[in-house]
Amino acid sequence: MIRRLKTEDWFHPDGFPLTVERRNPQEPFPPHAHEFSEIVIVTGGRGLHVTGTETWELQKGDAFVIGGSRPHHFRDLRDLRLVNLLYQPGKLELALRDLPTLPGYHMLFTLKGSWRRKPFRSRLHLSAQELAHVMGLVDDLDAEIKSRAPGFGFMAAAAFMRIMGFLSRGYSRSRSPDDRALLRVAEALSHVERHFDQPVTIAELARIAAMSRRNFVRVFRKATGTSPVAHLIQLRLGRAAALLRNTGRRITDVAFDVGFNDSNYFARQFHKVLGVSPREYRRLHARV
Repeated sequence: MIRRLKTEDWFHPDGFPLTVERRNPQEPFPPHAHEFSEIVIVTGGRGLHVTGTETWELQKGDAFVIGGSRPHHFRDLRDLRLVNLLYQPGKLELALRDLPTLPGYHMLFTLKGSWRRKPFRSRLHLSAQELAHVMGLVDDLDAEIKSRAPGFGFMAAAAFMRIMGFLSRGYSRSRSPDDRALLRVAEALSHVERHFDQPVTIAELARIAAMSRRNFVRVFRKATGTSPVAHLIQLRLGRAAALLRNTGRRITDVAFDVGFNDSNYFARQFHKVLGVSPREYRRLHARV
């Protein structure tokens, strides 16, 4: 049975959803999954990373994200040194703003690794200068978490967002042929983020990804776990929920603001996904 690492064993008792674990070097560790996610940055040495049936060699400068439910382990360790940034996505509540418009963000944090046929070539690799820069950000994050000084939560979250942004920009600049193939799917996701409030068609997204419509739908579902249409609806509903919480705009206007051209269809989808009507959602989240 795969061991599942528990949140309470790895995070501070106060519940803050970020922590830094340094492995100098990484010791042998059996296959495991987590109740949390982690960004892994290789700071030295070599070794093999195993996730399911996929195995690839790690070297200094590699960076990747492991979702909580994805079993993995390291083997054939040769002075492998890592920094693991452990985080709980559901509790961070980060203001991502325009970060999801970067294809690199989706490469790291959205697309599932299981569909990548050549994971050993399709990953983010930082130059020596980039690694030094991101490790400076990691040191800032680690110092804030350890200090627990007043305001540390804000400062630590800010440092973590800078790391997310830096890595996402790095992936977006990738020139690797393998990465470029994967980035086309991520670019379609970024297009949806930028134009969620406008008509978006599968044919348009398939053109952006340079795929046939049928192949794009298949790859998109395998990479994200959902269909392009369902992803667009989820994104629109998330933006609608934010407007309902933070503005007094009429529900019909909110529906049109996020790209629905039928307020009744919007209300049905909202209830289907969030379990309550838009009006009830606004009442439940009304500011005191």
